[in-house]
Amino acid sequence: MKKQKIITWVLFFLIMLLTMQLFSKKPATQAPPPGGASPLVAEMAENDFAQGTEVIIKIKNNTADPLTIKSNCPKNPLTVYLQTGEKFEEKSASAKLNCEIAPDITIQPNSESPVSYKYWNYSLFGSAGRYKIDVKATDKDGKELSASSSEFTVSEAGFWRKLFRTAFYKPLYNTLVFLVKIAPMRDLGFAIIILTILIRLVLLVPSQRAIISQRRMQELQPKLNRIKKEFAGNQERIAAETMKLWKEHKVNPFGSCLPMLVQFPVLIALFYVIQNGLNPDSTYLLYNPLKDVDLNDVHTNFLGILELTKVNKYVLPLIVGALQFFQLKLTTFNKNKKDEDKQQEPSSEMETANKTMTYIMPVMIAIFTASVPAGVGLYWGISTLFALGQQVIANRKTML
Repeated sequence: MKKQKIITWVLFFLIMLLTMQLFSKKPATQAPPPGGASPLVAEMAENDFAQGTEVIIKIKNNTADPLTIKSNCPKNPLTVYLQTGEKFEEKSASAKLNCEIAPDITIQPNSESPVSYKYWNYSLFGSAGRYKIDVKATDKDGKELSASSSEFTVSEAGFWRKLFRTAFYKPLYNTLVFLVKIAPMRDLGFAIIILTILIRLVLLVPSQRAIISQRRMQELQPKLNRIKKEFAGNQERIAAETMKLWKEHKVNPFGSCLPMLVQFPVLIALFYVIQNGLNPDSTYLLYNPLKDVDLNDVHTNFLGILELTKVNKYVLPLIVGALQFFQLKLTTFNKNKKDEDKQQEPSSEMETANKTMTYIMPVMIAIFTASVPAGVGLYWGISTLFALGQQVIANRKTML
């Protein structure tokens, strides 16, 4: 059972990291044109973008001098065209943002620079269709160079992307924006803390059942060890007797996995909410009562010490890892047993599994926290702190 739980946790984090990498995939580097004949080259990062995917164009400077692309902020960079019938018509959009984050772009000689439409993505590419982009740049003498990208397609989002967005992303995004709206100083950190507590309260009953199920499994471990010893070599009999024991004591061996599995899509959604949700271009996802919220007023620097939209590689991962360690330590708390059970020593397999859970998992969680925006780490830390409190209460009840 312990091995199954370890495998479940490992798969949980591996799937989560792989999913995040899949959705935030970096565009592959493309080779420059043969011979570098064109002084300015524009290539799309992909030939086909799903709706909602960030559109990126890569611009290559094949000259010996720096080239500058003037910022159009608050309007979109470069010139975008959408095919209408047999013609391409220009599209433009204006974003409500601080233009200090969208300055002129300077491309060094024989270098390549990506241009992202992050802040204009939905406004420009919200409709499926065929697009192209024109690029204009100037050299140090003021001479203008131009290039056009190849045509590319924006396709409708697939079923799973739509399902994830409707069932998890939008509700979580709107809940967080509402909490930011009522939070002190519109601080994102306080909103995340409130959101975490709300989610933990929703999961209170299943998580409490999971703790009880886990405690019962620990209490049954000596009897399970005796079954393994008595029917050694007969796996069918061991399985049958184990199932019988679980049924007699009303134990669900997989009951402790449910709260973790429920949090998996929540973590993924929260990752993208914190990474992209404060972008003014994302306001189309807000429900009508929240359309008036100005996302530029959101404070993302929690208490002035933790920037929640960026990765914190050292302090926060250590704190979250330590909290997880203490929480796992509490789950292996040994209740006073009957005399017949006191003489039963845990098997070496169980000891190894416990050590793996207690020491390896916090390291994995710390690594995970160091690879995502600090807001996600704050959520996981508060969630673990809540679970730690639950475990303390459960352990005290067990001792009584």
